[in-house]
Amino acid sequence: MLNSIRSNNHRELSRAISDIENDQDISPDYFIQLHPYIQQSVRIGITGPPGVGKSSLVDCLIPEILSQAKSVGVVAVDPSSPFSGGALLGDRIRMNRFYDNNDVYIRSMGSHQYLGGLAKKAQEVGDVIAASGKDIIIFETVGIGQAEHDVVKAVDLTVVVLMPGTGDEIQLMKAGLMEIADIFVINKTDKKGANRLAQTLQALLHSFSKPDSLEPPVINTIASTGEGVFDWYNLIGDHLKEMDKRGILESKRLERHRDRIRGLIQDRLLSKIWSSHRLEQLEKATQSVESIQSSPYQIAEELLTAFENG
Repeated sequence: MLNSIRSNNHRELSRAISDIENDQDISPDYFIQLHPYIQQSVRIGITGPPGVGKSSLVDCLIPEILSQAKSVGVVAVDPSSPFSGGALLGDRIRMNRFYDNNDVYIRSMGSHQYLGGLAKKAQEVGDVIAASGKDIIIFETVGIGQAEHDVVKAVDLTVVVLMPGTGDEIQLMKAGLMEIADIFVINKTDKKGANRLAQTLQALLHSFSKPDSLEPPVINTIASTGEGVFDWYNLIGDHLKEMDKRGILESKRLERHRDRIRGLIQDRLLSKIWSSHRLEQLEKATQSVESIQSSPYQIAEELLTAFENG
């Protein structure tokens, strides 16, 4: 499978990603062998509230990337169906004009209620796509929430997309995206209020920025016509160069590397602690509780003692 992925076999690529999504028992050796081939790809996260046109912007961005003789992988992190567990939005359908292009790989990935594990899975998926030789990997998320913050941990540069007339600047502050955005895109700027949003956002950024920090630039686009997308793509390249020049890119990648090590150790230890027998014990013990008279701490202590005794 590794050789097939290295030769840009999209079918094997899809199979590998499905194994990651479905929690198949993949040997650490697999990722160890992938590692030498994953360093060259640039990973970009695109997030923002639902309905701002993120998918349309990505659809416009792909031809710009291809025009520079670069290849691209797109991972659309969609909300999962509570019934099937599959991704609901189906960005692959919207972008199917690139279906037969070997320089473009597009995959929807359900968020599956990972509760923090999404960052690990997104990074593993990114590794597999990078190993296929893709120059740029785009992670597109569906809204503002924990899943978005998790995906940000898997990328080099984060783009936050907004649109006029929705009070997004307030949501932005509430969600904490001011701290994680590297570039802001105001899409649908043919709508009323675009200039006001841009001015408000720039004022907020100026007040939040530290003197020695790299202030996120703001750019306007209209995805429906493609207006501003060429400038946006060039801005991404310029901003990455500036991040690299200041050591921000290397620092971000190193911290991501350290976080992955911590996460892998925690996962391994948790899997050793939570054997199927202990999970069964926990389920039985909690289901047998029929009142709130006993302290949850007391019940937890009793359970932990039972675990220690076998």
